[in-house]
Amino acid sequence: MPATAYDVIVIGGGPGGYVAAIRAAQLGMKAAVVEREHLGGICLNWGCIPTKALLRTSEVYHLMQHASDFGLKAEKISYDIEAIVKRSRGVANRLSSGIGMLLKKNKVDVIEGEAKLSKGGVAPNVVVAGKSYSAKHVILATGARARTVPAAGLEPDGDKIWTYREAMVPKEMPKSLLVIGSGAIGIEFASFYKTMGADVTVVEMMDRVLPVEDEEISKLAAKAFKKQGMNLMTGAQVEKLDKGPKTVKVHVKDAKGKVQIVEVEKVILAIGIVGNVEKLGLEALGAKVDRGHIVNDGFGRTNVKGLYAIGDVAGPPWLAHKASHEGVVCVEKIAGLDVHAFETSNIPGCTYCHPQVASVGLTEAKAKEAGYDIKVGRFPFVGNGKAIALGDDQGLVKTIFDKKTGELLGAHMIGAEVTEMIQGYVVARQLETTEEDLMHTVFPHPTLSEMMHESVLDAYDKVIHM
Repeated sequence: MPATAYDVIVIGGGPGGYVAAIRAAQLGMKAAVVEREHLGGICLNWGCIPTKALLRTSEVYHLMQHASDFGLKAEKISYDIEAIVKRSRGVANRLSSGIGMLLKKNKVDVIEGEAKLSKGGVAPNVVVAGKSYSAKHVILATGARARTVPAAGLEPDGDKIWTYREAMVPKEMPKSLLVIGSGAIGIEFASFYKTMGADVTVVEMMDRVLPVEDEEISKLAAKAFKKQGMNLMTGAQVEKLDKGPKTVKVHVKDAKGKVQIVEVEKVILAIGIVGNVEKLGLEALGAKVDRGHIVNDGFGRTNVKGLYAIGDVAGPPWLAHKASHEGVVCVEKIAGLDVHAFETSNIPGCTYCHPQVASVGLTEAKAKEAGYDIKVGRFPFVGNGKAIALGDDQGLVKTIFDKKTGELLGAHMIGAEVTEMIQGYVVARQLETTEEDLMHTVFPHPTLSEMMHESVLDAYDKVIHM
């Protein structure tokens, strides 16, 4: 095989792309990854990982401010924003370099540069810096970027109007900021900056924050955020931004149609993302693109022979773990393995704010809309010994079952460490576990996970500790 010919070329070295390339190599294929910037993509470099480093800092800062609650003394608590950012970037860089080592270990070639597709034989050719590479299969994993609305002035300027990139590396801590959008990204930044002392306003177009979550969980989250001092404006829309020398005047039409002006030092745009589909040559190939995302089937295949799309560029949910698993399914199908088509119903969603939020499957409302006769179980953190010992006893575990079959339709949580706990329910759904299986599972004591058991018991009127 010529040096420029591959079995699989993956365009994009993020969590979908590099995983797909490694799996291809494991299956005996000659694989390459084309990356224009940093291995690990947005997730490792400017998303999932560095934001968690920032949020960990804010969590520790919060605990230090409440040291007396634990019988400890800590006075004159302060922070160094430069050191906070440096730690976050260090964590990201460590993992990004690790991806390079993994690719090298698996003998995956890394081609640096920006790729463009052209018509080829079995699959489109990949052109990078004037050099053409051929492959039997080309997988697009080009990711996505922050959505902007230039017509409304919702466009980053690197100074007062930020996307996630600028929000991750502040030179100084703003005294006030407004976040547009209350999805996972918006709420995580709102939580970080509020905990670190900023005056935070969140504007959400829908009627509640975290609108994709179960309504009961959203309401509990809103209650917690308001208690922390966040100003939440739901059912509201930003009409325009007036930038001054030091502040931005944000014109917000509230739920009653009245325009309010909120003056802040910084504005964070968190109004969604759009797929990176431009400059790839998709139009010439006739690849189908719908609302900024490449259309694929359950195995990543597009309508163009030999061309595949995975991860954020292929549409929601825009999650790193979705991209990685989608990449594995795509490559294993290419290899001829007997794999199930990729579907999203068992993909967990996690928001690492304070308190944390996590979920999988149908919300209560969606389950009812789908026609299920349901049984719902709930267990509050205040009834759990470990939560009380942690000093974090506010939260809820909620489970939804099909009354007829006992199928776990959905699980929704808010509270300490729920982003770790949710995987128990994900496994349960993947294995098509019933309520009886969960009831007869022994959960260790004392743990937060006991609430998962109690919530199931509550759905069937067997709860013990409530």
